[in-house]
Amino acid sequence: MPLPAIELEGFLQAERLPESYRQQVECFFLPFIDALEVRIRQRELRTLGIHGAQGSGKSTLASFFAWYLKQRGFSVAQVSLDDFYLRRDERRALGESIHPLLATRGVPGTHDISLALNTLSQLRDLPAGQSLPVPRFDKLNDDRYPESEWPLQVGEVDLIIFEGWCLGAVAQAEDELSEPVNELERQEDPDGSWRRYVNGCLGGDYQTLFAELDYLMMLEAPSFGCVAGWRLEQELRLAEREPGKSVMSAADVARFVQHYERITRHCLKTLPERANCVMMMAEDRTIAEACYRGRV
Repeated sequence: MPLPAIELEGFLQAERLPESYRQQVECFFLPFIDALEVRIRQRELRTLGIHGAQGSGKSTLASFFAWYLKQRGFSVAQVSLDDFYLRRDERRALGESIHPLLATRGVPGTHDISLALNTLSQLRDLPAGQSLPVPRFDKLNDDRYPESEWPLQVGEVDLIIFEGWCLGAVAQAEDELSEPVNELERQEDPDGSWRRYVNGCLGGDYQTLFAELDYLMMLEAPSFGCVAGWRLEQELRLAEREPGKSVMSAADVARFVQHYERITRHCLKTLPERANCVMMMAEDRTIAEACYRGRV
């Protein structure tokens, strides 16, 4: 059902999106979410997952779906895998006890999976009229917000929209871990102990978390080569929203995305065959085509 232009204009302005995003909404995003509405109303679909590489626009898309469904009368909770990063001190401890690269947030092993599972469970069971503090992570300060600053979700929840850069990923085979994929791995993980630890975490509790998804959409980047530029744009956008706070430079971003490269490349190769919907992206982050596995 097309949105009145004035309503969508408000969303575009609030999210600081270009007018071209309207075409993406009308051609791809609205048909997708409208097709899922019956399953949401029947409570067959409780948790919608959105996978996308760094800077692919998955958070913005999750916000659009939540905004639109609320207008349709649904109660929607929006969470991100990023909200469940371990605290900075916890990651620092991992870096000291296991491998220095684990002090940097991002890869499997740097999230609080128990917190994520507990949050999803409580959101699904939240009674009408009751509220739940939902974890939030402060990326600019690289630490979790205090619980007193977590937003409150008021129940009951019809749909949880859960987005994350490695949502739905599976572990690699042991023989795929031997060769480094970039300079970071060559110089800072020469024996492969970091990537083996990360891969072990991904094959463990993360699979339990991903099994909570009732439906998985993938925003498929054309290649990993786009990711650093997309991530830098995301960093600049964060700076616009919170002036005065320091952000990563282009060199910082180039190093940062190397932490994600192995799993991102693996997802680009393996996830399209397993995701329920794949929206293939062009280099400018517009959607070129949508493919579905089974019914929408």
